[in-house]
Amino acid sequence: MFDLVGKRFWFLLFSTLIAIPCIISLAAFGLKPGIDFRSGTTMTISFGVDVTETQLRDALADIGYSNIVIQHTGDDDFIVRMDLIDTEQNRQLLNHLDTRFETTTEQKEFATVSPAIASQTVRNAIIAVMGASAAILLYITFAFRRMPKPFRWGVCAIIALIHNVLVVTGIFSILGWAAGVEIDALFITGMLTVVGYSVHDTIVVFDRIRENMSRIRGSFESIVNTSILQTLTRSIITPLTLVFVLLALFLLGGATIRYFTLVLIIGCITGTYSSICNASQLLVIWENKEWYRLNPFRNRSKSQM
Repeated sequence: MFDLVGKRFWFLLFSTLIAIPCIISLAAFGLKPGIDFRSGTTMTISFGVDVTETQLRDALADIGYSNIVIQHTGDDDFIVRMDLIDTEQNRQLLNHLDTRFETTTEQKEFATVSPAIASQTVRNAIIAVMGASAAILLYITFAFRRMPKPFRWGVCAIIALIHNVLVVTGIFSILGWAAGVEIDALFITGMLTVVGYSVHDTIVVFDRIRENMSRIRGSFESIVNTSILQTLTRSIITPLTLVFVLLALFLLGGATIRYFTLVLIIGCITGTYSSICNASQLLVIWENKEWYRLNPFRNRSKSQM
């Protein structure tokens, strides 16, 4: 039998090495907020002639609006998100489009997001993620209430979840610094989806551990290892099929949902890894009281005694 649990400290070391550059990037650069998290303008426009998304983007870039997000709807409308503009700037923009495409530009909607609303969106997003994490902790503790020390199971799941969120946000922080990638409301939607998926995958492994504790005799470490191996096929094949679909959406779904899809791809991969290599391994470390082995200076301390 392959001993995955026996390599638990190597798994945690690998997780730490992944998390370190994410932490450094978040501390140094943070996340680059999109229009949803700062003041901005959203408009819905349509044209009397055929206009592609690329043509519209180039036309707006000609008059200085390069930091924009364009979504082409099924009704041949364009939803455009850009930095905050006033009524006069909006009039000049429409006149430019009329001249550029030699048609009349119909503006169906025009809305602005003030700095106050943007800051409220940031606050609500933080509350949503923290509230979801707290609810998950309580749910897992209740679901495993018949197990010894059920709170331990919830804490291990949340630690693995924090690792997943950290990796996703850290990668987007790096992308924001290197490629100017911004986060928007879809990013928060993706993060909440990642939170739910990560915990779901962890609970599958935890539930098999709970079942095997009443059916298999042996150490807790061996029971966890057996449970991981029993769920390994499911834990890999299910997210793998999901990643294939997400990759298709990432490549063919258009610019509007590209980074939303990327959030899901990264979260799916890290969630699968954490359920096998982080959450379950932390249960064993906690059960065996092996926290001291996580101290990189333990050997030095012993040699000095």
